[in-house]
This record gives sequence, C-alpha cells and structure tokens, in this order.
Amino acid sequence: MKWTVPVFILAVLMLVAAPVFYWYGCRIEPGNGEIAVLIRKTGERLPPGEVIARKPEQQGIQLEVLGEGRYFRNPYIWDWEILPITDVPAGKFAVLVRKFGNDLEGGQIIAPDDAGKGVLREVLGTGKHRINPYAYEVKIFDDIKIMPGFVGVVTSLTGDDIFSGKANDLSRQNGFLVGPGRKGVQPEVLKEGTHRVNPFIYSVALVNIQSQRHEFSGDDAITFLTQDGFQVSLEGTVEFNIDETMAPRLSNEVGNMEDILKKLILPSVHGFARIEGSKKGATEFIIGESRQLFQSQLDKFLRENCRKWGVVINSVLIRDIIVPQEIAEIIRNRELAQQEARKYAEEIEQARSEAELQKQKMLAEQNSRKVEAETAKLTAVIAARQKKLEATIAAETELKVAEVQFRTAQADAQSALNAAEAERSVIVERNRSEAEVLARQIEAFGGGDAYIRAMLYSKIMPGVRSIIGNSAGSGYFGLPLAPAAAEGGTK
Repeated sequence: MKWTVPVFILAVLMLVAAPVFYWYGCRIEPGNGEIAVLIRKTGERLPPGEVIARKPEQQGIQLEVLGEGRYFRNPYIWDWEILPITDVPAGKFAVLVRKFGNDLEGGQIIAPDDAGKGVLREVLGTGKHRINPYAYEVKIFDDIKIMPGFVGVVTSLTGDDIFSGKANDLSRQNGFLVGPGRKGVQPEVLKEGTHRVNPFIYSVALVNIQSQRHEFSGDDAITFLTQDGFQVSLEGTVEFNIDETMAPRLSNEVGNMEDILKKLILPSVHGFARIEGSKKGATEFIIGESRQLFQSQLDKFLRENCRKWGVVINSVLIRDIIVPQEIAEIIRNRELAQQEARKYAEEIEQARSEAELQKQKMLAEQNSRKVEAETAKLTAVIAARQKKLEATIAAETELKVAEVQFRTAQADAQSALNAAEAERSVIVERNRSEAEVLARQIEAFGGGDAYIRAMLYSKIMPGVRSIIGNSAGSGYFGLPLAPAAAEGGTK
C-alpha cells in the first residue's frame, strides 16, 4: 500500500506531462513566409559525400520541406529548423543551383538531369517558393527588359562547339550562327518585352534597330582626289538601321553600332568616293547636276553594299562638296555670269510674255465686244420674231373666236326658228283641235244659231232673277231669237 500513492501521483504527472510534451516538444509550426527543414536523427546512413537524404528512411537533411501550417514529429527521431521562405521580388527571377547529386563532368555547369549537381535549366518567376536552402542555392537576377526599337541577340553558353569535333552548319549565314544544342549565337532574337533567360545558359545582348544618323563633316569629312588632281571634301549625312533578322550575324561578325559604322558604312563611303571621284574633274562637283548624280550613285552603292550585311540605308544626303578655293572662285564667277545672262534672258522673255499677254487681252476684249454686238443683234431678231409670232397667234385666235361666235349665232338662230316653227305648229294644231271641237259642238246643237243661243244662255242665265216677257214681237222673251223647234210657244 505504501507504493500506491507515489505510483498514482506519477501516473497523474505523466498524464499531465504527455500532452504538454506533445504540444511543446513535438509541434512544428512554420508561420507565414516560413518553411521547416526536417533533419532525421536515426535511420540509414547517407552515402559518402552526400548531404541530402533523398529517401525518408535515410539520416540527415530531408529534401522535402514543410510549408506554412502545423505538424507533429517525434523529437527523438526528427530535428527541424525554421527558415524564411524564398521570395523572388517583382521584376526579378531566380536560378537554382543543385548542391547534391552526381558530380558533373569537367567543364560542365548545367545539371544534365534530376540526379546531377549544377545549375538547373528552368528558372523561378516572381513569387514565394519553398526551396530547401541546404539542397539548392538561389541566385536572383533582374528580368531582361527589351524596349521598343531593340532586339535581344541570344548566345548559347553551353552545348557542343567546334572543339567537340562537329563543325557548324555553313548554311546558317556563313556558319556564324548555330543550331539548337550548340554553343554560339542563335539565329532567333528576342523581341520587345520582358524575358527571363537563364544567364548560366544564355547571354543576351541588346541591339538597337532604330534609325541611326551619322554626319560626316569637319574632321570626319570624306576626302578624295579628283581626276585633275585636286582634293575634294564631302560633308553629309547617312541614316541607317539594322535589319532585326540579321542582327545576330552583325553582332557576332561585325560588333556593336560603332563597329558597324566604322567597319561597314564609312569604309563603303570612302571607297566609293575615292573610286568614283577620281573619274571626275573638280569642276564637275560644283555643277548642280553632277552633284545630284554623284549623290544618287552613292545612295545606290551604299544600299546594295550594306544590304547583304543586314544594314538598311534609309537615306544619303551630300550637304556640301568642298573644292579648292582657286577653282571655286573661277567657277563661281562663271556661274554668276551665267546667272546674270540667264537673268537678262528671263527678263527679255518676261517682256515678250507681257507683250503677248497684252495682245491677247486686247484681242480678247475685241472679241468680247464683237460677241456682245452679235448677241444684241441676235436678241433683237429673236424679239421681233417673237412679237410677230405673238401677233399672228393673237389674230388667228381672234379669227377662231369669231368663227366660233358665228357658228354659235347660227345655231342660236336656227334654234329660235325651230322653236317658232314648233310653237306655230302647236298653235295650228291647237286651233285645228279647237275648230274641230267647235264644229262638233255646232253640229251637236244642230247649227250655228242654236250653238250661239246656247252659249248666250249659259252666260247670261246665271244672273237672271226674273223675266218679264211680252208675247208681242218675234223671238223668245222679246229677244230676236229664232224658235228652237217647229212648234211655237213660251217655255
């Protein structure tokens, strides 16, 4: 019983200590921007010369690292080290150099595969990378920025060369450029933009392909001897630029922009001036046409000679041709005299032109007046013809109106005659009808007297109130009326 309490206390302490030990002794917790490099204390020993354990069961520094987070490892088996993460800033890139693996052959610096030491071909861009600093060395370089108007000529620093026993391909611009996998200048250039090129494998030289301007004057003037032995100097300007497709060959075979100027352009100008200038006399370089012809020939020669090297000549301008003073004075005086003569000839020609112009103006004015008179005459004739035509049309119109009125009057008279004849016929018919009716009435009454008597009675009888008769005399009621019948008597 006397051991029960201590054992219990020990068990309690172990229960309390175990979580504390696990939390504080086994916990690996890299923070933001950190990594943990693991080191194994036990296990299989590394081969001689190795510093990195490529297998988890090997002792030593482990290749893989732990990123940001929380991990637990047995401190009796593992040790660890918290280190900052590899941060490649903006505008830069990183090249890794592997510290472990197989040794390289003599003269080699690039790791041939994943098992060899040396510089890795691939580069790391901007950002954070979990790189084991015991396994890799990190070298930071600036991005290659190629501005507009420039190209990058790439030279391979690794690969086969002529010392390896394999000659260059002569079809690649006379053998100055090489193909893939060989040392030397590459035929492809880098265009404008940002590039990340491993500097251990390639070097990049910037070549200006913008238009360049060079003036040869003063001490740089082109001098040569003419056919008659006088020294003449040329001062002028040449503008040129490099063909970007030929930039690799130029940079390798000729050099930079200054070398191109001194080795290609200026020697071509000097050579042409000496050869062609020696074919002409000094006086020919003072006359404008000869100077222009010489400049055109120089421009053509430079374009053809420099084009095969990849140099494009944009323009050639001879600003001044300096000849000896004694010749220039004579030619100048002769030119002044010729200019004066041309001036007088021009004045005479101008006077002739003015006289001819005045003559033409007078003729034009005379013709104008003639045209105006003819125009007025023609206008009067047209107006008279117009009036005559208008009068003729008016008379014909009045005649036609009178004819129409006459026909209308004839029609109206005929209509009146027809109407009168119709009215007469109506009256005649009406009279005939009335006569026939009257005849029938008289016949019906038995005679004219009876009819008249009847009519008289019909008119006066309605107004008779009384009749006072007398039987004396003849007729009825003392009226001289004949009896209506054979029998007599008053009714």
